[in-house]
Amino acid sequence: MSSDNMMFFNPLSPEFRANPYPYYDVLRNGAPIFYLSEWNMWFCTRHADCTALLRDNRLGHEITRYKSREELGFNPIEDLPEAHQARIRMQSNWMLFRDPPDHTRLRGLVHKAFTPRMVQNLRGHIERITAQLLAEAKERGHFDMIADFAVPLPVTVIAEMLGVPVADRDVFKGWSDDLAQTLDLVEGTAELWERAAEANAQFDPYLRGLIAERRGQPQDDLLSALVQAEESGDTLTEDEMVATSILLLIAGHETTSNLIGNGMLALLRNPEQMAALRADPSLVNNAVEELLRYDSPVQLTSRWVLEDMEYDGNRFKVGQEVAIAFAAANRDPDVFADADRLDITRANANKHLAFGNGIHFCLGAPLARLEGQIAFNALLRDLPNLRLADDATVTHRRSYVLRGVESLMVQTGD
Repeated sequence: MSSDNMMFFNPLSPEFRANPYPYYDVLRNGAPIFYLSEWNMWFCTRHADCTALLRDNRLGHEITRYKSREELGFNPIEDLPEAHQARIRMQSNWMLFRDPPDHTRLRGLVHKAFTPRMVQNLRGHIERITAQLLAEAKERGHFDMIADFAVPLPVTVIAEMLGVPVADRDVFKGWSDDLAQTLDLVEGTAELWERAAEANAQFDPYLRGLIAERRGQPQDDLLSALVQAEESGDTLTEDEMVATSILLLIAGHETTSNLIGNGMLALLRNPEQMAALRADPSLVNNAVEELLRYDSPVQLTSRWVLEDMEYDGNRFKVGQEVAIAFAAANRDPDVFADADRLDITRANANKHLAFGNGIHFCLGAPLARLEGQIAFNALLRDLPNLRLADDATVTHRRSYVLRGVESLMVQTGD
């Protein structure tokens, strides 16, 4: 499908942000793989294609091994202000943007903190944080599900795991938000890059200071483990430690906040499903999978084409991007019957791609799942009269890749 026929596809429009799923249906039915020339990007919306391409090693992240920034249409890095160069250098060390062998090495160093067993050991602590936040919310009777619960819960958990002072939560959350926007399609691009560069300039010395403290006095946290791994002869550099810590702080709360916010909105709009979960809390594990499928916190990921290739009759060329639309795949009727319906008992809900697939499958998936399970059960148990506030206006964030509700006012009383 040519871009001339894609005028309706504007991920930043208010209509698309409010409900992108009818647009995905049109694409999946009419042009499941199409090229958008303005973005030099292929879009893939079928579950089978998305799964296959996520595992195809002809696609990857380190395109500058094959094409220069100039050939890709980017400014030469040396022509950018130093603050912008520093931000690019930092993000180039994110495992998210690395291919093997460096991806394998970086991922291996932090994997042990996110194994199901290690994450389950956090259950009691997450339950205590959840209970405290809900007690405060219940006392007010009227609160913002996002700002007062969905954000502080995972931010507190990942900060404590990493070893960042929770007292600095608001500070590093602001830096994280500014850097997270570089992963997305948002408006106001010039200002966005300035804020991201400034956030990195603040984040970098902050984390180097914490790393220096852990060298002298290790603690039982992930930052200490990264320091010790480096000192045990691994090739992890301090620059990689800083970058990995920033990535974990962003990824450790961003998608979980959106899971809780999107999920609660879906339940509030489907009261029979909310009632079923409240009546049978044992359904929560499957409910989390279904909520991830139904309104995915991450709508899309992309890969660079690293070598000319053919896929399903389409010619992908080196230097083009391939967008893999998780959210569209998660509503594919070839995999999920009655895909637009929320069903917390859906037998194959866990076939969703909300956490990706292949070597970049979300490292924090066990933690996100646990936080979601605890959050939804506690909300429905402790707030039996929870409902949308009478004056609630549901608006989604002005972003596309990271889909989340900006504010969700709810009431806890009759």
